[in-house]
Formats: sequence, structure tokens, C-alpha cells
Amino acid sequence: MTNVVACIDGSNITPAVCDYAAWASLRLGAPLKFLHVLDKAEYPTAPKNLSGNIGLGSRESLLNELTALDEKRGKIALEHGHLLLEEAKARALAFGITDPICRQRHGDLVDTLIEMENDIRLLVMGKQGSVGDTIGDHVGNNLERVVRTMHRPILVTPQTFKAPSSIMIAFDGSATTRKGVEMVAGSPLFKGLLCHVVMVGNASKELTEHLNWAKNTLEATTGFTVTTAVLAGEVKHALCDYRDQHAIGMVVMGAYGHSKIRQFLVGSTTTKMIQHTTQVPLLLLR
Repeated sequence: MTNVVACIDGSNITPAVCDYAAWASLRLGAPLKFLHVLDKAEYPTAPKNLSGNIGLGSRESLLNELTALDEKRGKIALEHGHLLLEEAKARALAFGITDPICRQRHGDLVDTLIEMENDIRLLVMGKQGSVGDTIGDHVGNNLERVVRTMHRPILVTPQTFKAPSSIMIAFDGSATTRKGVEMVAGSPLFKGLLCHVVMVGNASKELTEHLNWAKNTLEATTGFTVTTAVLAGEVKHALCDYRDQHAIGMVVMGAYGHSKIRQFLVGSTTTKMIQHTTQVPLLLLR
């Protein structure tokens, strides 16, 4: 797990993806790699066999013309991808990255990321792709597939970049979220940031003990100032309200848990939270 990998596609969110990836690369001291994947269904590597779709008696020139158009579309898409990668590279250099890496692949995004998974330290994506630019809070299909498939931390970015000065960890005391706290405590990505650890539920001795463990674990690492809180209400609304009230710069949570947080993070509730990633990035830990 060595690289910060940023998935770019030329959508409106691409500049923010580039900037958050560059920010993370500098803080982690990890190489930055930009990835652009041409969907194999939209841009096949070999010309399609159209003979069965044209019908008897059609001229061979029509078949040749259709094949040539497919090839031309593929070449234009390749060139567009190269331009996107060059723009991303220039943006990263301006941010302070010394040697960003650019890769263009032909295939399926999820399959490509699975092949690269062992070399990914952090994956950075926008919540929508190029098709999602005009469809409101819709969460891109690629992002949902990636979140369900990958086992690496995934940073979901909003439309604009703002360097976080604080983070909020959604915590429930489970082994999974305790591992998440330990990951945060040990990562240079968060060093020096204000840290809020929040639990949703009724205040109790058990919750207090969980929060004290998280606070002590984080404060044992140099550079953390920790605030804890117990929130009442429905999980998603409670977390989003706290985030907004305290001007949180990044939300951090495990992708899977074993309590209310599990209900919140699995299935349709995951989508709802990503939909609220409009101003503040969301980091999903696996």
C-alpha cells in the first residue's frame, strides 16, 4: 500500500479530486498517482462486429464506415484521457507534488482498482462522475461499486477543495470502529488536526467508557486535541448536524460496523451519507 490514487474522468469534481489527493499525498509522504479508465463497454478495444445488425443487402461500405466511426471515437477518447491526465499532473505540480504519476487504462474501473489494490494506500474519488454532473445529489454508480468492493480507505470529495483543519470520527465502540480510531491515531494524514469523536445513543457509563478509550488512544499520539460527544437522535441527522454546527473539515468513519453505525453505513444509508458530501469530504475506512 504505497500510493495515493486519484480517479479522474473530466467531470466538474475532477479539480477537487486532484487537490484533495495532492493534499493527502503531501501529508502522507506517499506518491500520487492519477488514474483515468476508459470504460470497455463505451470504448471497446476492438471494432464491434456489426454485420449481424445491418441486414442482408446492405453495402459493405456502410459496415466499414460504422467500424471507422467506432475506431475514431476510441482514439478521441484516448486523446481526451491523455489531456485530462496532463492537466491533473500540472495541477499537482502547482500544489507542490514533485513527481505525480499518470496512468490510463482501458477496461472496468472496479476491475482495474482491484488489480491495483495492493499498491493503494488511499483512494480518492468524487461522489459523482461525468454523467452525474447535472443530477443533483445522485451518487455515481462507480463510487457505490467501489465502496462495496474495495478494502482500502476511500476519500469521497465534495465539489471544491478546502484543506481540513478538523475531523469528526463516527464511533460506536465496536472492534471495527476501534480499529478505525487506531488507524487515525497512527496516520500522519491527521496529525495536528482538531479531532471530534462522537457516538449516537443514550448517554450511559458504557458510552462514556468507549469515548474515554478513543480520547486516550488519540491523545497518546502527538498532535491531537480531542473533543468527545454523545449525540441523540437518528444517526445520519445527528452526525450531519454536529458536523455543520462545529464546522468539521472531514468526516471519518468505518465502512462497516456492528451497531447503529452498521445500519447507517450499509445499504441505502451509505448512499444517503455520501449524498450529504456537498461541502465536507468523507473518509471511509475499511
